[in-house]
Amino acid sequence: MTTMHQAPAKTASAFLFLLCMASSCAASPPGSDTPADYSHALPLQVNGKQGVVALRLPQSVYLHARTAGLDDLRVFDAQGTAQPHALHRPPEQRLELRTWLAARIFPVHSKTRMAAGGSSAIDIDIQTRSDGSVLSVQAHAGKANDRGGTVLDSLILDFGPVEKGNDKDKDNETATAHIEALRFGAPKGRANYNAQIWLETSNDLRQWSAIGAAELGWLSNDNAQMLAHDRLELSTQIFRYARLTWRRGEPVLFADIQAEVVTRQRSEPFRETLWLKPVSGQQAGDLLYKASIAMPVEQISVKLSEANIVYPMALGAYVERPSRQVGKATEWVFQPSARATFYQITQNGETRRSGPLTIRPGHQQEWVIRPLNAAATAQPELGLTWQPATLVFLAGGTPPYRLHFGHPDARPTSQPLSQVAPGFTANELGQLESAQVGELKSGNTGTAAESAAAQAGRSARNRTYVLWGVLLLGVLVLGGMAWRLVRQMNNSASKR
Repeated sequence: MTTMHQAPAKTASAFLFLLCMASSCAASPPGSDTPADYSHALPLQVNGKQGVVALRLPQSVYLHARTAGLDDLRVFDAQGTAQPHALHRPPEQRLELRTWLAARIFPVHSKTRMAAGGSSAIDIDIQTRSDGSVLSVQAHAGKANDRGGTVLDSLILDFGPVEKGNDKDKDNETATAHIEALRFGAPKGRANYNAQIWLETSNDLRQWSAIGAAELGWLSNDNAQMLAHDRLELSTQIFRYARLTWRRGEPVLFADIQAEVVTRQRSEPFRETLWLKPVSGQQAGDLLYKASIAMPVEQISVKLSEANIVYPMALGAYVERPSRQVGKATEWVFQPSARATFYQITQNGETRRSGPLTIRPGHQQEWVIRPLNAAATAQPELGLTWQPATLVFLAGGTPPYRLHFGHPDARPTSQPLSQVAPGFTANELGQLESAQVGELKSGNTGTAAESAAAQAGRSARNRTYVLWGVLLLGVLVLGGMAWRLVRQMNNSASKR
């Protein structure tokens, strides 16, 4: 009897083991990771002199990669050895433009010299035009007098309007013109000159801010060579008007005075845009656009072919949820993520078009547009825009190299940038050699990207096949157990 109890126990254990193995085989990804496992490849051309190379990922990578995080990217050398790589987005670049802005100079003459800083009894009458430009400057000290017997007291400078930008730009030092220095031209007819000046600035000719003092000087020799100290460095300033007085030295009329104007602007990052044509969605009126899960879409655009059209729409995707209908396990429903109104209108000979819509970056295999106007018949193209990542890889192993992608079950192997290019500064990373890509190659194992619904259906069918296989195996095992028990019982009865 002991043998009869042990046999079913061992058989049941074997059955459970097979069940676990079957489930594991159904869920575990393949362990192979060779160039042949990837559906597409791009040959990479490098000069072979640099150890770290960069590549801004082309659109073809995003079209054929099979994972949202680009986990299926590999750089293989000629021997099929994967090279260390990292993915990153280059930091935002700022453009800096330096120009020189000449001041209009208005001398102030009076009988009494103004003290440095403007603490004097001199009353200055400044006339301006409607645009704020200075028209004339007149000093009044005591009774009025003609130019005879007066001395140069100070200089009023008008640099013209300076673009300030909006508050947001000002805080970030973008799209704003700043004055960082003044440069003085040597006084005419003065081979040698030395003085200390005092600078004040204003934007309204009423309120003046003291900036400070500076030494200016020019020294010439017999060979007509000149040593000049003609520059006044400033902390970043935004002003239109300036006033110069003298702390030391003789007041003179400079040949010219120019402001060094620095304009800083953010540079727009490089973006890719893919235009897609629609197909009919799962629900009437919906337009479906098949894309790639790898695209980190951050903007959408709509291209309308009609001359005059206003097109309100909802953007979203189909999601699977339990069905409320009897006899149906699941159903696909539209889930909106954004709403917008796109348009194209011709008015007075000009065409007005809506711009792109910025959305939260997302990865979708399919995008769905649902018109909010039930009578809409337009079939617009959908533009998906994203910022491509930069691939940085270590050019080791044996060249040439190939970038492989297109493997839905690939495990992530991207490393931190510090482990691929350790010690590299942001400036050095921006100057890395850029690999050149060759013609796109398709592998033997690649398959066309499936839609989300197709992937879900395939997964469900695979689970069903595995389950039926396990159940069939269980029936066979139980049948074997029953047959063995019957034989043992018959043998025991015959021995009696």
